[in-house]
Amino acid sequence: MEGLPADVCLKIFCLLDHQNLATAQQVCRRWKVLGADNNLWSNLFEERWGRDHAVFYAPIDAKSWKDVYEVQDRCDRVGLGLKIIREGGDYYLVHQGEIQRHLGSRRPRKGANAPERDLTGEGSLGEEPSSGILDKILFFIGDLEAASASGKRSREA
Repeated sequence: MEGLPADVCLKIFCLLDHQNLATAQQVCRRWKVLGADNNLWSNLFEERWGRDHAVFYAPIDAKSWKDVYEVQDRCDRVGLGLKIIREGGDYYLVHQGEIQRHLGSRRPRKGANAPERDLTGEGSLGEEPSSGILDKILFFIGDLEAASASGKRSREA
């Protein structure tokens, strides 16, 4: 696909759903830029939630349609209230679908002497949080919420 013009690539990307489009963006820099096209994400949003929602939730300021799509999808999955969610091995504090803070990761940290950051947000953003008792409590709460959500879904089915 490297030799294809951008408009042809975009037509191919239009055939993808949101998960496959997000995955395609991880292939290379060119696909990342093409896959972030506002028209692609606007169309995906409109297909999933309808034209009325698309008009109401249209991005303002520096937000993109991809950002709006991600927030609306997260709202559908976890609700609007204050939640601790787990996505992969990472834990996040979420309010009204917006990620408020990265709480930490279950993945092992690279390097034994990695810098630490407290969970109050006082540390710098690029650093991993410490794995103290607060982290363990938050991970436990996140695991409980994830387990109860899947249990609720199985009862509803």
